[in-house]
Amino acid sequence: MAVPEEVPELVDKVVNINRCAKVVKGGRRFSFSSTVVSGDHQGRVGVGMGKAKEVPEAIRKGTEKAHKNMVSISLREDTIPHEVIGESDGGKVILRPAGPGTGVIAGGGVRAVLEAVGIKNILSKSLGSNNHRAMINATMDGLLQLRTKQEISEIRGSE
Repeated sequence: MAVPEEVPELVDKVVNINRCAKVVKGGRRFSFSSTVVSGDHQGRVGVGMGKAKEVPEAIRKGTEKAHKNMVSISLREDTIPHEVIGESDGGKVILRPAGPGTGVIAGGGVRAVLEAVGIKNILSKSLGSNNHRAMINATMDGLLQLRTKQEISEIRGSE
C-alpha cells in the first residue's frame, strides 16, 4: 500500500469583492467579481479572479483559479533574499528584506500575497496605482524575480 504524499494545506484569502451593475429595461442586473490569494505558507502562492452572478460562486471560481496558478517563490528563511521592484499596469511595489521581529510591513493585497507565501519579515512600499489587482500583480511580479545565491551562481556558471 502506497503512502500518500503530504500535501500542504492551502490558505485562501479573499482580497476584494467588486459589484458591477448592468442597467437593463427592468432595472439593474448585478454581477460580482472577486480576487482571491491562495498559499501554503511554504513558498507557494497563487492569485485568481472569479466572476459570477452571486458572491459565493465568484469566490469559488477565484479560489479554483488561484489553486491552478500556484507558483514557487525563492525565500531565505522567513524573508526574501534581496530587494526587488515589481510592476504591473500602473502599480509598483518595492519589496525589501527585513530582520527578525520586523513583521510584514505591507497593506491590502500586498500583505495578503506576502503572508500566503509564508514571509514573516519584510518591508514594502506601494507606488502608483492603488488598484487591488494592479498591486497584487505587481507583488507577484516582484516575487517571481527573486533568486537565491545558488540559483544566481548556476545561471552564471560559477561555483
